[in-house]
Amino acid sequence: MSEHKIEHTRQEKIEALGRVIDTLDRLRVECPWDRKQTNESLRPNTIEEVYELADALLANDKQNIKKELGDVLLHVLFYSKIGEEKNEFDIVEVANSLNEKLIFRHPHIFGSVVAKDAHAVELNWEQIKLKEKGGNKTVLSGVPSTLPPLIKAYRIQEKAANVGFDWETPEQVWDKVKEEVGEFEEAVSQMSANEREAEMGDLLFSLVNAARLYKIHPDNALERTNKKFISRFNYVEQRVKDQGRNIKDVTLGELDELWNEAKTCLGGE
Repeated sequence: MSEHKIEHTRQEKIEALGRVIDTLDRLRVECPWDRKQTNESLRPNTIEEVYELADALLANDKQNIKKELGDVLLHVLFYSKIGEEKNEFDIVEVANSLNEKLIFRHPHIFGSVVAKDAHAVELNWEQIKLKEKGGNKTVLSGVPSTLPPLIKAYRIQEKAANVGFDWETPEQVWDKVKEEVGEFEEAVSQMSANEREAEMGDLLFSLVNAARLYKIHPDNALERTNKKFISRFNYVEQRVKDQGRNIKDVTLGELDELWNEAKTCLGGE
């Protein structure tokens, strides 16, 4: 199969976006569903679309990535249209604001600051945002409260690290992980349910830190394992059904054998 070559001009890109804006403008007037949407009603759909894009990205499914990017773009344009109707802002102001932010946050490109690599850019990032008009008042204030806890922990640690609050070497984090494992083991037998939960939170937070230091995003890593487990468990369940049995009646030893069979047949670590 020949590789698809992208050769669209800047004008074609502008025209394509213009067509979507024109279509949305018409739908907002003529379609009963589109007409009744508000920021509040769209929000759950937006969250779902972003997760669908995340799934496509993790699977490296190029066709679905293109489709889901379109869905996310629609939501950006939709919120901008609602803002325009309320005389608050429109897509031009959204785009101009983004462009100004990109320029302000990249002084190594548009100014005199020197940044030799991506890490140097990251180190400057939080300081730049603190100086930004209307930007974050504190380092961690830019972390959305509604982020899933695993991603939130990663972003908290990443932002703290960007202002120098970090381990000197990745290897140092393992002492903290071992410390938290020990505290949780102690909590299991000696503490209340609330205290056990707190210690488990500390342990998970330290593992997220370890992942970050070794340049692994914990959310991606865990989702890969989730998908792997589902695939193998589905294999085991189907093998049991093929034997005319109910999985609840199969012994743990038999399930372990089928699990190992699944690992061999399906591959992966």
